[in-house]
Amino acid sequence: MNKSAICAVVIANDLQLIKEVAPLADLFELRIDLIGEGWQDLTRKLGKPWIATNRTAVEGGQWQGPEARRIEPLLHAVELGASFIDVEVNTPNLENIARAIKRRTKLLLSYHDLEKTPSLDDLKRIVRKQLNAGADICKVVSTASEPEDNLTVLKLIKEFPEAKIVAFAMGPLGILSRVLCPLAGGEFTYASISKGKESAKGQLTVGEMRNIYEMMGV
Repeated sequence: MNKSAICAVVIANDLQLIKEVAPLADLFELRIDLIGEGWQDLTRKLGKPWIATNRTAVEGGQWQGPEARRIEPLLHAVELGASFIDVEVNTPNLENIARAIKRRTKLLLSYHDLEKTPSLDDLKRIVRKQLNAGADICKVVSTASEPEDNLTVLKLIKEFPEAKIVAFAMGPLGILSRVLCPLAGGEFTYASISKGKESAKGQLTVGEMRNIYEMMGV
């Protein structure tokens, strides 16, 4: 990815918004848990690499059904050509799920803390767990309760120079880390396709993020 790579998060079946934001985005994330029925139809119309995600409620998503049923659409996304499948690192039966995914595409293992930013040492342990489980990309997202939390998550990227990592903090106090993640060596950052379509607190729009990078000359 380039130094200002942006992943546009799709939370609804709105092809017009997707088309409008596509020139500014490097890849898409399809939030299956938020889109619901019809998400499969969007996969043929993105025109760019895409991540399939079916987020658990424990880590900030809206999937409420059985765990086995949650994994089914992710495996279907492999067949539909997903570039990455996002699976939470604490998912039950992760070894077998990861093996099935990696036969056909790449695995993004994620971790979300909805309450705080753990210590750097704790975050490093999470990344090691992700790498040991076969992650092609490690995603570690915390919640910022103080400005210093931005620095903590960004330091994590430098701790693993050979790995592909996405690390930032959610919430209003974490916006800086969202912007700086790819500039600090992260694989990409996430942004909403428009105002009111955020999938997490503190998420800027793709347009806002791109404008910031242009002003910074990147």
